[in-house]
Amino acid sequence: MPQRSLGDVQVSAIGLGGMPMSVDGRPEEDRSIRTIHAALDAGLTLIDTADAYHRATADVGHDESGHNELLIAKALRAWGGDASSVLVATKGGHTRTASGDWPLDGSPEHLKRAAKASAQRLGVEAIGLYQHHRPDPAVPYEETIGALRDLLDEGVIRQAGISNADLDQIRLAHTLLDGRLASVQNQFSPAFRSSRAELELCADLGVAFLPWSPLGGIGSAAELGDHYAENAAIAHERGVSPQQVALAWELALSPTVIPIPGSSRPESILDSIAAAHLTLTPDEIARLDAVA
Repeated sequence: MPQRSLGDVQVSAIGLGGMPMSVDGRPEEDRSIRTIHAALDAGLTLIDTADAYHRATADVGHDESGHNELLIAKALRAWGGDASSVLVATKGGHTRTASGDWPLDGSPEHLKRAAKASAQRLGVEAIGLYQHHRPDPAVPYEETIGALRDLLDEGVIRQAGISNADLDQIRLAHTLLDGRLASVQNQFSPAFRSSRAELELCADLGVAFLPWSPLGGIGSAAELGDHYAENAAIAHERGVSPQQVALAWELALSPTVIPIPGSSRPESILDSIAAAHLTLTPDEIARLDAVA
């Protein structure tokens, strides 16, 4: 498995997003664990999660906070390989209400409590990568990032990242963390390119850029649309899936890009992992770049 740098560690060039395994419509736990194990057996060493990845609980009757973190920790304990080689990246700053809303809480007090609770659920002394989930307009960004700095200094987390951040917020976080910003996780895919400037800034800073929803709905092969027509054409020419072409294109944009496609089926994450071994030609990259 090709490797890429994420802060001071090396991880697989493709990660696994755990969200589909825990939110509404999630599969049976056994299938999710088989999905995680298939990814790990194939050499994947980065799993992304969050404390808010769980079902709306109005009809469940109990608190599900941290469901995905607990699931991943369980899968790692049951795996036959070296779990210490896997970087589990989690997030805090979102909460989930019983009705399914996603409120924000970027207060330092909340983030510090949430990080310690996540570490306990993951069964680790220090979280490998802790990311602020989304800026909270009610809290100055400096205060939120200050909490990440404190968590780093206290040893609660080993590396710090941010998510859903704009250019100014990336620069501010990089400064306030004294150059210790390890990653930025923004939405990016062939159909959603508005974070291209943030991707390029991360490349300049040497910060890992983790596209979330990197396939952008490409799973609906019958409705690829304009953004994926070129993907489909190149996929047909190369004898691979359109999903692999999309991920290979993102990997080609910068060596700091590490896509984290969400999956809850072994076959889908294995197909995504294969993109790490697909090298597109300059002509193919230009064709994909040219799509508006």
